[in-house]
Amino acid sequence: MDKDNETTGNCPICDKSFSLNLIENHVNKCIFLNSADAEEMPKRKRSPSPVIPQNFTGKPKSTQKLELTSPSKKAKTSSSSSTSTKENPLTFTTPLAKQLQPKSLDDFIGQNHVLGENTVLRTLLEKGDIPNMVLWGPPGCGKTSLSGVIQGICKSNPTKLKFVSLCAATAGVKDVQNVVSAAKLQQKFGCRTVLFMDEIHRFNKKQQDIFLLHVEKGDIVLVGATTENPSFTVNSALLSRCRVIVLQKLEPDCLYKILERGARNFNVEIVDTGAKSKGFAVQADALKWLADISDGDARIALGNLQLVLQYNEVKNKVVTIEDIKEKIKKSHLLYDRKGEEHYNVISAMHKSIRGSDANAALYWTTRMIVSGEDPLFIARRMVRAASEDIGNADPRALQLAVTTMQGCQLLGMPESDVLLAQCAIYLARAPKSREADSALARAKQAIKSCEGLQPSVPMHLRNAPTRLMKDLGYGKLEGSERYYMPPELKDVDFFK
Repeated sequence: MDKDNETTGNCPICDKSFSLNLIENHVNKCIFLNSADAEEMPKRKRSPSPVIPQNFTGKPKSTQKLELTSPSKKAKTSSSSSTSTKENPLTFTTPLAKQLQPKSLDDFIGQNHVLGENTVLRTLLEKGDIPNMVLWGPPGCGKTSLSGVIQGICKSNPTKLKFVSLCAATAGVKDVQNVVSAAKLQQKFGCRTVLFMDEIHRFNKKQQDIFLLHVEKGDIVLVGATTENPSFTVNSALLSRCRVIVLQKLEPDCLYKILERGARNFNVEIVDTGAKSKGFAVQADALKWLADISDGDARIALGNLQLVLQYNEVKNKVVTIEDIKEKIKKSHLLYDRKGEEHYNVISAMHKSIRGSDANAALYWTTRMIVSGEDPLFIARRMVRAASEDIGNADPRALQLAVTTMQGCQLLGMPESDVLLAQCAIYLARAPKSREADSALARAKQAIKSCEGLQPSVPMHLRNAPTRLMKDLGYGKLEGSERYYMPPELKDVDFFK
């Protein structure tokens, strides 16, 4: 064997083994065949091909016929298939949310603040210029759908862009390294690789370092997706190389359009209240109700619609609001006990107490209770609010808050819900004084801003438990003036 052939490598496209002096030429051909002929392959598979009977001997007999699948026969098959689909339109082997994922920007609904007409991101995507970015937003707001749009853009430019999707929940650093290796090889032929990394926050910050150099050098275009605040969960060095795209909860009007598209996808007619239908139909008001209770989550909305359509599939039936209210009673609440919303809602409760809005304080407290928050977490914040925002204006507030926390420890949920509600209302209505908290902040600042050594404790304020200490002057007042602050700070007043 020649020396040049001793070392081999695998083609990243077809995974066949070649010697290093041949692999580059092979990869060039392989990429060309996979890109240029990608659109032709389905056509080849569908081209007429002979189906030979098992007893065919090759001799022409009247009983032996060579059957061909002709286009006209195909059309009949397609027609019969279409007819059966109309008779049984509701097939959910693939979840409805997956079936309705948009493939182009025109199909994408919502998030107009980042994907509306003349926005920067839309303009870039329309040009096929995909930037490094991190998509941040709550579940069901369109992060995965936007990745589907980007995939469609890559498919429309197969010689320039290749789309690869990974999920940090199931993939590892090795998988990313494999993608990067293939991307470097494809880059030699002018094809850039777009890597969509879903749930990127599942990678710890050390694992995320794998992206840094390759994003910096342009080996890959990184599109990350996360439900967590990237300020806390994504490597700061990686953030500086990516644009953070903030996606919001979808408005009910957007969710209604998505539900409307989902219903029409299965030939379900949408009718007004009181109207009749010849086939299976759903009231427009019922779809609006589903949109309103889904809390801005398209995946939940479509999941609810799928449940409704599957359960109520009866010929000539019109699904009404009353039909679905029995099946879907609880609104989906966005609340992650370890995520950002966990801290957003508790902050809203605290600020409502500080602002003396008992109505809002009760709402945010109830929101946490219904979402399954730990009652002790709520009670601890109430103890803090009682001291920080009410303080000595009503000392009983602190007593009530501590008692509430102890009551939650003894009772647990659901019995302690009324304790939290009572405490939230009392704290919001109590007189406010931030004197203790503000004075504490000034005292901390005085200590931090001290240059050199901290002032020593005056001799007359020191304890003298031994004879030696007494002999050294501990506990003795020098002069007639008794003071308690260090001499260097005698003019400091933390209450002004």
